Amino acid sequence: MSEIQIVNVSKTYNPGLFKKKVRAVNDLTLDVIKGEVLGLIGPNGAGKSTTIRMLLGLIRPDFGTVFFRGKPLGETTIQREIGYLPENPYLYDHLTLLELLRFCGQTSGLDPAQIKKRGQELMGKLNLLEDQKRPLRTFSKGMLQRSGICFALLHDPSIVILDEPMSGLDPIGRKMVFDLVMELKQQGKTIFFCSHILSDVERLCDRIGLMAKGRLIKQFSREDFLQNIGKTVFLQTTRLTETQKDVLNSLGTSIRDEAEGHLLAVSGDQYFSTNEYLNKASVQVLGCRSEWMSLEELFMQHVKEQRP
Repeated sequence: MSEIQIVNVSKTYNPGLFKKKVRAVNDLTLDVIKGEVLGLIGPNGAGKSTTIRMLLGLIRPDFGTVFFRGKPLGETTIQREIGYLPENPYLYDHLTLLELLRFCGQTSGLDPAQIKKRGQELMGKLNLLEDQKRPLRTFSKGMLQRSGICFALLHDPSIVILDEPMSGLDPIGRKMVFDLVMELKQQGKTIFFCSHILSDVERLCDRIGLMAKGRLIKQFSREDFLQNIGKTVFLQTTRLTETQKDVLNSLGTSIRDEAEGHLLAVSGDQYFSTNEYLNKASVQVLGCRSEWMSLEELFMQHVKEQRP
């Protein structure tokens, strides 16, 4: 079931007098399924942040419609259901973290007991309890990022939109945020995740959309890049002939073209028979890999295809 549907949405900006208009998003159609972690990736200027702003209702598309639970965005209230962490969160730096969360809770309609309980829980998970009475202007970038996550999640939203949530975090902070996102997923929350750190996207997301030049050019499932699929072994070989490919296919081996040859996905059950054939056919094995294709490879391959 779709929580959010983006249907044929386009958005153009007018940068100023005598300047060419910029088409930030172009005919975008995308579903966000309830309970999934959906990643959105793409190079700078691909239209990711504009897409998020349209999801939040902060800007309106020129064409197309955004639906929330089957209703057009203008006919339903989505803001109370969403927790949003922007790429560069602005927090009132004269307040302490505790005061900031009280303000957030009051504007969200929570009672003081809920604010205290939820705030303490989130600050504990993100290692901020000892700093809750310090002014935010004394916080490091990583602490501010974690504070922004507390702010976004205080009202227990059903949909969480995270734009570059790992920005400025050290490895310990990234691990905290990673664990928190996985916990939210286990609770059945719907998570929309944007990041340039592809390893984080690869580990966290159930499905990934790749944007370039305002368009959604490809969607990936976990099976497209998941590492260590069962007991499969991935062998890099020299270039195969069509006859050799036919024989390997008959043995249950999947084959993908590589720059210097081919990559074979060999199941554990077929490894010895495949290896025996490779020896007989004098096919050289150049190496072994742990994955069929990394997300970074997929990203670079499809983005390069969009260049003139």
